[in-house]
Amino acid sequence: MNASYAIDYEMIFQHAPVGMCISVNRVIQSCNHALASMFGYRKPELDGQSFSVLYPTMDEFLRTGDRIIPIMNAKGRYSDERIMRRGSGELFWCHVTGRALDPAEPLGAGVWTFEDVSEKRPVTAELTPREREIAALLVEGKTSKLIARETDLSPRTVEMHRAKLMRKFSAATSSELVHKLVGVTR
Repeated sequence: MNASYAIDYEMIFQHAPVGMCISVNRVIQSCNHALASMFGYRKPELDGQSFSVLYPTMDEFLRTGDRIIPIMNAKGRYSDERIMRRGSGELFWCHVTGRALDPAEPLGAGVWTFEDVSEKRPVTAELTPREREIAALLVEGKTSKLIARETDLSPRTVEMHRAKLMRKFSAATSSELVHKLVGVTR
């Protein structure tokens, strides 16, 4: 690299092709224009806001935080696809990836990216917060037993939610349900 060329990391951050933010304790310290645009805000409206404004409900925000901690403690990073909420109230599927700057503080300072995957995976049914959570875990390929452990539900309750999702998506099998959740048509 040419020594006379100064890298402007702030400019790179602001013009990155994916939504990005720096957070501390799940509060957005600084976000880029792609993140603000994806969620339907202006950048100054998100800086200083809790991540909770990006979730469909406060309960989903809290449960996701509880689910992230042990994974961040074990791996130092976290990634999933979940349903998020734009400023307009529209729900959409979003791929979220984050890394703690200090592995000892999984929800402390971190870098997060957000990618809108709604074109590949539209939200086509009205889902309850718990159904959204179960759907996101099914998309990750998790079994009912594993979902039950991660959500502190009984396997029977998870199966009940899976059955409701199958009805809502007109899926005859669990495999068909997952295909419909990820937007794959057969």
